[in-house]
Amino acid sequence: MEQREAIQNFAGQYEKIREEIAREMVGQAEVVEHLLLAVVAGGNVLLEGVPGLGKTHLVRVLSKTLDLPFSRIQFTPDLMPADITGTNILVRSEEGTAFRFQKGPLFASIVLADEINRATPKTQAALLEAMQEHSVTVAGETMALPEPYFVLATQNPVEQEGTYPLPEAQLDRFLFKVLVPFPTLEELSGIMDLTVKDSGRETRRVVGAEELLAMRETARKVPIAASVQEYALKLVLATHPETENAPEVSRKYLRFGASPRAAQAMLGTARVRALNQGRFNVAFEDINYVAPACLRHRLGLNFEAVTEGRGTEDLIREIMGHVK
Repeated sequence: MEQREAIQNFAGQYEKIREEIAREMVGQAEVVEHLLLAVVAGGNVLLEGVPGLGKTHLVRVLSKTLDLPFSRIQFTPDLMPADITGTNILVRSEEGTAFRFQKGPLFASIVLADEINRATPKTQAALLEAMQEHSVTVAGETMALPEPYFVLATQNPVEQEGTYPLPEAQLDRFLFKVLVPFPTLEELSGIMDLTVKDSGRETRRVVGAEELLAMRETARKVPIAASVQEYALKLVLATHPETENAPEVSRKYLRFGASPRAAQAMLGTARVRALNQGRFNVAFEDINYVAPACLRHRLGLNFEAVTEGRGTEDLIREIMGHVK
C-alpha cells in the first residue's frame, strides 16, 4: 500500500511540473521530459541547439515552476572565474576594515550557464567543482552550495567562431546531453500564438526544495533487476573499442567510450522514468529511453568516422542494436 501511494504521489507531482512547463512551452516534449528526468535524478544537463529554439526560456520556466533560487550566467570570452564563484571584497565599517566574501551567481539551486562554450577553459574549469562536488573553493575556503543543485548549460553547435569546446572531463559531468530540434510547422504556429498574444498569466510554482529532494529519495529506492543493470553496463562496455566483446561499429569508428558515470546516469534516470510510468521497477525500455542522452557526449569519434560522415546518434543506435 505504501509503495503504491509513493508511486502515485511521485507521478502526480511529476505530472504537475510537466503540465505547468507545457503551458509556457510549445512542443519540445522530449526535451522537457529529459530535462525533468535529469533534474529529479539530481544531475546537470547540456542543452544543444541553434539560437532561438527556446533553450534559455525552458530553463527559466523550469526555475519558476520549481520554487528554487535561480541565477543566469551569460558566458563570454572575458568572463573570469571570480565572476561566477564570487570573491573577497574589502568592507569598511565602524568596527574597522575587513574582507567579506561576495557570493557569485553559482550560489543558487538552478544555474543557467548560457552559451557555456563561449567562456575560456579557465572559467569553464571553475564550474567543475560546483557541478561535481556541489561546493566552491575560494582563497582556500570551501563553501557548500544549496541543495538541490543543478547546472543547466546551453550551447550552439553551428557557430564555432570564438568558442572554446568543452573538454571531455567537463562533458562527463553532465548527466544528459539533450539535442533541441527545430519545431514543426504546427509547433511554430503555436509559438507565434503564445508569444504574440499576451495572456498575462504567471507561471505557478509547483514543487519546492523539500518536495524535490523527497522525490529524488523515492526514486533511489526503486529496485533494478540484475539483468537490467547488466544490460546498462554492457551498453557502456560496448562503446569501448578496446574491449573483447566490442561490436565492429565501435572498433571501427570510436576512439574512446563512455565512462562509468554513463552507467550511473542510466540507472539513476531510469529509476525516475519507471516511477513516472507508474512502475516500482526499472525495465529494459527505461534504459533504452535514457541511453542516447547519457552516451552522446561521452563518445569520441575517430578520424574514419568523421571522414565518412558517421554521427554519434547513428553509432549509438547501432551499438544498442548489438547489445542483448
